[in-house]
Amino acid sequence: FSQVQHNNYILFCRICVITLAEAHPLLQSGKTIKSINYQISANCSRLQNKVSGKSKRGAQFLTELAPLCRISSTDGEEYTIYSCIRGRLIEVNENILSNPTILQEKPSTEGYIAVVLPKFEESKSITQGLLTQKEYEEVLLKR
Repeated sequence: FSQVQHNNYILFCRICVITLAEAHPLLQSGKTIKSINYQISANCSRLQNKVSGKSKRGAQFLTELAPLCRISSTDGEEYTIYSCIRGRLIEVNENILSNPTILQEKPSTEGYIAVVLPKFEESKSITQGLLTQKEYEEVLLKR
């Protein structure tokens, strides 16, 4: 996996919205999504994430390499989407399950994958590690 495959948007309230990057293969022409699955293993479903209260009790803790979901395309390819960030899983976007086309049509808005809340003490270093739009475009040109 690569940071170039996922976009992480850190917002003012230090939440991170996980989306597909514009260069992700699923956003290239000709790809059609067959299914999206938040069931990571037999014992772990991101849909079972139950968050409550100001301290976000019950939220699943994610590492950078924690899978969020698996997306299958009609051409047989399967893509595992990773958190890419340490923090608590606040919510997953269940709307993409019934309407997977919004993942491709509006990937940075309604088609987001999940929302993660990084630890407060790590949020600044996470923000500093993200690429600017210009840096992202330069990485893509080198591919």
